[in-house]
Amino acid sequence: MARTLITMPATVRRGELIEIRCLIGHPMETGYRRADDGQLLPRDLIRRFECFAGEHLVFSAELFAAVAANPLISFWLRAEASGTLRFHWQGDRGFAQTEERTLTVI
Repeated sequence: MARTLITMPATVRRGELIEIRCLIGHPMETGYRRADDGQLLPRDLIRRFECFAGEHLVFSAELFAAVAANPLISFWLRAEASGTLRFHWQGDRGFAQTEERTLTVI
């Protein structure tokens, strides 16, 4: 399980734009780099990030080899209703991570 840090307000006003920042600890190994013994390190990338509000996809991103280790993804969301935001990362070698945060709209 990877270390994640999700920064967002817990409570917002209806219609307010909020910034959500998601950081995940991941090496993002390209498969082109060599280890100290000269062997190629196997590719290990996060390929897709998605954020759902309930069952609705509100943001998604495709990631590639040019993304640095420990990727930070930042996006804006208009708060319309209270509920749970689900953040999901998928990658090579069976990597999958899901986190949830509650958003309260007043």
